[in-house]
Amino acid sequence: MAGSKAIDDMIALARMAMERAYAPYSGFPVGAVLRGANGKLYAGCNVENAAHPEGWCAETSAIAAMVADGERTIVEATVMGKSEALVTPCGGCRQRLREFAAENLPIHICGPAGVRQTMTLGELLPLSFGPHNLAGPGKKR
Repeated sequence: MAGSKAIDDMIALARMAMERAYAPYSGFPVGAVLRGANGKLYAGCNVENAAHPEGWCAETSAIAAMVADGERTIVEATVMGKSEALVTPCGGCRQRLREFAAENLPIHICGPAGVRQTMTLGELLPLSFGPHNLAGPGKKR
């Protein structure tokens, strides 16, 4: 896991992304930041749509920015929301994160004041189905 300055940078970027979220229907803005294996940070926010199932989550937005930049590995993640309860990635986003990260991926769950709890993707998505499940015998993926 990166040092505290690096986490502070992720928190600041997640806060900015959260403030820019488009959440007119739920009023529940979320920001997410991913650190790629290349060291770059990728931010995303939730973007809602009047046809509710057509919106996307902050983590999904950040993954899309990362993939568009050519990175394929997430080494650290931050998710921020304003709720009193912990704002963790939804089930779909947990699976999307798993596509690009190992089960030991640290995920910093934050509120506007900073980190509230850090847990691994494996804790959030135990016994996950990932790319390794499709590799088959003798193949690495």
